[in-house]
Amino acid sequence: PSFAFFFLLQIDPKDYTFSGLKDETVGRLPGKVAGQQFVIQDCENCRIYIFDHSATITIDDCVNCQIFLGPIKGSVFFRDCKDCKCVVACQQFRTRDCRKLEVFLCCATQPIIESSTGMKFGCFQYYYPELALQFKDAGLSIFNNTWSNIHDFTPVSGENNWGLLPETAVVQDYVPLPSSEDLKAVRISTDATKSIIPITRGRRQKSSDESCLAVFFAGDYTTANARKLIDEMTGKGFQLVQTKEVLMKAEDAHRVFQQHASEFIPLLEKGPVVALEFNGDGAVEECRSTINEVFSETKVFVSESKASASQDVDNFYNFADMQMGM
Repeated sequence: PSFAFFFLLQIDPKDYTFSGLKDETVGRLPGKVAGQQFVIQDCENCRIYIFDHSATITIDDCVNCQIFLGPIKGSVFFRDCKDCKCVVACQQFRTRDCRKLEVFLCCATQPIIESSTGMKFGCFQYYYPELALQFKDAGLSIFNNTWSNIHDFTPVSGENNWGLLPETAVVQDYVPLPSSEDLKAVRISTDATKSIIPITRGRRQKSSDESCLAVFFAGDYTTANARKLIDEMTGKGFQLVQTKEVLMKAEDAHRVFQQHASEFIPLLEKGPVVALEFNGDGAVEECRSTINEVFSETKVFVSESKASASQDVDNFYNFADMQMGM
């Protein structure tokens, strides 16, 4: 019986590979990859959709493809690809010898490009019902997304190998919804307000010199509360600059929350905090009043004044970036 059991565990690499395809639409439905590694190579003019979480994905020698990759626990590595448009969520993102990739990205660590030109990045925006659980299964937080903080390993003096997609960029114009019958079963929305990942401004120019920091502490409703505040604030025209989910210790709390540290330290043992930075004239006052109205039962750290807020933001993100090893 042990031999038979072992036989059942054998995985056919063909089930986890797309190779040598041309002018095709292919994909994997939720539950079909289930954390395995996946390989995509030598594809031309294809539409490829991985609606599941995976361990790692390598994409080699692909030309003029449109690719959706669900949450990747480890790294995604594009090599020798050109003219591809992608939607990707991962722990680590790397490209080498690529040109003209346009990527809507969610990446937990700093994305790295090497010997690559004409790269354009936007913030991941996508929804289907299974996606939230796939992020969990891949060990990725929806709040840790450094999509715009690109590290160019091989910069060329006087040239810029990468930039950001226009703010008005719409995912569907880059990676259209699948048209094949089997993949149509996935109930996708590319509406930015439904996105599993909160849409952040990242490194784009801020519209105001006023930012506000709000920090939620671990509990049953942390994610829902953070999303609710994002909806309330963005609904009023404020911009979400960045989000972060990270564990804090008592000494971190002193640095970030300063004179208020003692009231928040007991909450840190329950798990990671979720921090949000909002930007816009009047952000502090609006954020404070929304938190008082909507979250009166919940302990939330929020900047006290415009004067202290930018220091709050710097204190928190300097600490968080060191934690994340950025």
